[in-house]
Amino acid sequence: MNPTELAPRLHHVSCLDGRGLHRMAYWEWGDPTNDQVVVCVHGLSRQGRDFDTLARALAPRWRVICPDVVGRGQSDWLADPHGYQVPSYVADMVTLVARLNVAEVAWVGTSMGGLIGLGLAALKGSPVTRLVLNDVGPTIEYVALERIGEYLGAPLRWPEVEQAADALWQISQGFGPHTREQWLALTRPQLKPAPEGGWMPHYDPAIAQPFRLVTPEVARAGEAMLWLAYDSLRCPTLLLRGAESDLLSPATAEAMTRRGPQARLVEFAGVGHAPMLVQPDQVQCVVDFLEGRDDA
Repeated sequence: MNPTELAPRLHHVSCLDGRGLHRMAYWEWGDPTNDQVVVCVHGLSRQGRDFDTLARALAPRWRVICPDVVGRGQSDWLADPHGYQVPSYVADMVTLVARLNVAEVAWVGTSMGGLIGLGLAALKGSPVTRLVLNDVGPTIEYVALERIGEYLGAPLRWPEVEQAADALWQISQGFGPHTREQWLALTRPQLKPAPEGGWMPHYDPAIAQPFRLVTPEVARAGEAMLWLAYDSLRCPTLLLRGAESDLLSPATAEAMTRRGPQARLVEFAGVGHAPMLVQPDQVQCVVDFLEGRDDA
């Protein structure tokens, strides 16, 4: 089959939270019996279909798993919004990996998805053997958090998909250049029908509640813990950075090449936060790393 014709299969797994169980959706590409697994996890307000282009490139060799983190996409919304935090997401991913019944996984994480991967990879006995951190690191620039907070959870509505695509593009300039076709493909899974008609964002607006509790002081405390986690990593690590990123600074990226797993850094010109892994050079970079072609 032509890779461009591949389509994912939708599954769900039940995960534990403080109020009971919730279902987390995940999209599976490739041979379901393949034990060579790569898990691709999206950013804060995104969902698993962001990785369609990358998954099609990987599926001939890998079983590709792209979860919708709880509160997004096809996953349940939490009864308690305080559960929308990285440690809870890491716990959900432990459950997901157990469902996949594999001993090892490679990990590709964009922004929040990278922090989830970092948290999982730092655990004793972690299944993560290769880690791609896409435009994120232990130090997150507070100005980027302020920018994201301006739109996260807003009660947005659009009459048509085209209008939604235009509006989302205005807050997504950091993703870098995309054709109209590429952007519409990224936009459609970001939407769900609104009860009053038209379209609304796919995610639970309550994901913004814990996000808005992050002060500069809280961010600094979290930064110290994230550096401890990063410094403990031993798996090969690839760090991707949009050259114009406002979230991952050049200084933090450079420090990540010296500390912990001494990540290999690749920057993409004309891109901010964050590379969407749609353009051919971005896809090839990830494929080469996952397949070990650039190992020293």
